[in-house]
Amino acid sequence: MTKITAHDGDVAAFLESVEPAGRREDALLLMPIMERASGETARLWGTNLIGFGSYDYTYKSGHSGTWFRTGFGPGKGKMSVHIMPGYDDYSEELSRLGPYKKGASCLYLGRLSKVDLGVLEEIVEKSVTRMRELYPG
Repeated sequence: MTKITAHDGDVAAFLESVEPAGRREDALLLMPIMERASGETARLWGTNLIGFGSYDYTYKSGHSGTWFRTGFGPGKGKMSVHIMPGYDDYSEELSRLGPYKKGASCLYLGRLSKVDLGVLEEIVEKSVTRMRELYPG
């Protein structure tokens, strides 16, 4: 398994290279929303993820690592928005978001024109606050 880590790659250049064009437009629209909601500067993680902030974790199994507090990946099929603490406390916000699919800690979104971006920002803000409570520092 390849370990995905943060690096100092050029976030703007990566965003400009995203295909197809509609996904690139959405990634450029999402970038300032994620920066505002997280209060963090964007960094590239691996080859295709943009993360904001970071935290260190250790599982009961002993596996440990570092991951971003929130982030997104502009995939060709869907935009993935990473909501790291999961969705237990987000039912009200999700009911107002618009169309999405859920993974373990990702919201998969089609075109952002179909979702309420204000609600998405609320969800990201709430998740970052929760992550800071769970993983201070």
